[in-house]
Amino acid sequence: MARALDLGSVSTRLHRIAELARQAPEMVLVTLAHHIDLVWMYEAYRETRKDGAAGCDEVTAAEYAVNLDDNLRSLLERFKSGTYYAPPVRRAEIPKGNGSKTRPIGIPTFEDKVLQRAVLMVLEAVYEQDFYDLSYGFRPSRSAHDALDSLWNRLMGISGGWVLEADISSFFDTMDHKILRGFLDQRVRDGVIRRMIDKWLKAGVLVDGQLRRNETGTPQGGVISPLLANIYLHEVLDRWFVEQVQPRMRRPAHIVRYADDFVIVFEDESDARRVMEVLPKRFGKYGLALHPEKTRLIDYRRPDDPRNGGHGGKPQTFDFLGFTHYWGRSLKRKPVVKRRTARDRFARSLRRVYLWCKRNRHKPIVDQHGHLRAVLMGHYSYYGVTGNGRALDLFRHQVKRVWHYWLMRRSQRRCLSWSRFHRLLERFPLPPIRVVHSIYRRAAKPCA
Repeated sequence: MARALDLGSVSTRLHRIAELARQAPEMVLVTLAHHIDLVWMYEAYRETRKDGAAGCDEVTAAEYAVNLDDNLRSLLERFKSGTYYAPPVRRAEIPKGNGSKTRPIGIPTFEDKVLQRAVLMVLEAVYEQDFYDLSYGFRPSRSAHDALDSLWNRLMGISGGWVLEADISSFFDTMDHKILRGFLDQRVRDGVIRRMIDKWLKAGVLVDGQLRRNETGTPQGGVISPLLANIYLHEVLDRWFVEQVQPRMRRPAHIVRYADDFVIVFEDESDARRVMEVLPKRFGKYGLALHPEKTRLIDYRRPDDPRNGGHGGKPQTFDFLGFTHYWGRSLKRKPVVKRRTARDRFARSLRRVYLWCKRNRHKPIVDQHGHLRAVLMGHYSYYGVTGNGRALDLFRHQVKRVWHYWLMRRSQRRCLSWSRFHRLLERFPLPPIRVVHSIYRRAAKPCA
């Protein structure tokens, strides 16, 4: 351990890698794996979530920590020697949209998560110097709300304009491994790291006890998968848009991307239609496809904008990152872009509350109250944005109705009247709605 510590702290080495990548953006890096030592593995272990589901080996984080030193030493040795076997990921299904459909998610083993985290730390230091500011998903010190703020500022800056709302069909399942390797070749050719990435891509998915191997895609849920996705879309979309599309536009155009979700805002309609026409061809060149029903160009100009005659007609709306964006009025009666919880997200969140209350209606009131309080606080933490108070209040009201509904069915007798329930809420109050993310960067405070 002392010898490993002499190599310098992990943060120092990360800074050196980032500085080298920043100073030489065209350099292909061929020696990176030597930075990963036992100290690095301990840091990767520390940053790995411990409360996730177990993978196909059914080893939990607590069980892995019993012999942590030996396990990390063995993992590091197998990684460096090339004898590490990448286990298949276990597939699970999570609700999608309104809950009627599901989305597959991969669950790696805990040991695999630690090693993926170690490799991610190296690659992230390199590629964070290359990525553009227009992408926000799964990047350090960036969040969905940063993407939403950027989009809001763009829309307000040009009074709406034309919005290209795009959806990539099954992106994580259709990423071409050969094309991805070509993108990686442009920046990282370290043999140990690239061999490990290839093993993860070929590991396959365990579905109902059957192993499936694919030549495309990377499982959602893997630690390394979001970075590989960002590298792919950085080349396919971001770099292409910045270096080839924007210089050819008549008026300003901007893109905001969060992982595989993105919207493009145009000031000029002809620019928007030109990109709308060429975008499917660009994605098709790299094995991707845009969803024909979810990809559309909408007129999002301000209702009283002189560019559309100032007729004041009702403009279209679009959804992005769980919010419906629409034109409304500020307190001073000026046109402003507002956001409310998207219908499918609202329905999904409420359905989860409904099912939980149904399954746990016989639990003590104090336990139910604690869970619902946590649910509401989590809901406010994401959806508590300026102008969304009405949707937050409606969600809180519906949670109360669902709670009352299932408390009444704790027995054959419907004995919990609304008056009694309101007295119960005085003892176990649900948290008031809160604006957590203000467009004016004010401190969070209760809504009026």
